[in-house]
Amino acid sequence: MKMYIIVKDNIPDKLVPVITAHASLACYKKYETNEDMQKWINGIFKKVVCVTNEIEFEKLKDEPDFVALTESSLGNDEVCLAFCPREEYPKRFKFLKMWAPQNT
Repeated sequence: MKMYIIVKDNIPDKLVPVITAHASLACYKKYETNEDMQKWINGIFKKVVCVTNEIEFEKLKDEPDFVALTESSLGNDEVCLAFCPREEYPKRFKFLKMWAPQNT
């Protein structure tokens, strides 16, 4: 079980840790009664943070069971998607790039 958190590739590195923390909590609150969420939160709750471009970000919204987050300091634009944990994700998730700071 894992929760995927997807961040747009144009988000400043300094905001990503806070955005992903908020995303994880928002996803939990939205799906806290979901059977998969309960299994995840009561086990080893793995999270995967990935980065993607605007086009792929929009395509990922076609997948079920997610929460989208906006960022007030970036004009209230959508910046992140957090997907309710599940055992299996569609194949497209395996090809997402893991997030890593770019300014190091």
